[in-house]
Amino acid sequence: MPPQKAVPKAHEHHHRDGSLYGRGELTAGVMTGFWEFFRKDGSVMRSGRFDAGEQVGTWTTYDRTGRVVKVTEMSAKKNRAR
Repeated sequence: MPPQKAVPKAHEHHHRDGSLYGRGELTAGVMTGFWEFFRKDGSVMRSGRFDAGEQVGTWTTYDRTGRVVKVTEMSAKKNRAR
């Protein structure tokens, strides 16, 4: 019988005050797929994708009004040349 493949599950992290800090999916306890991170006031701070716990692809940082402040291209460490 082949091993069971881990299934992504929706997950939320919260600030100490209970407000939402981050929202995305965990696969076997590891961040995967698209995630958003929020300030305590509820505004989106940053968003992007994870692959096996590593930030990959385009990550966008926003100001409190939702305007894009910075766009960063990330590549997985496992794919980087040494």
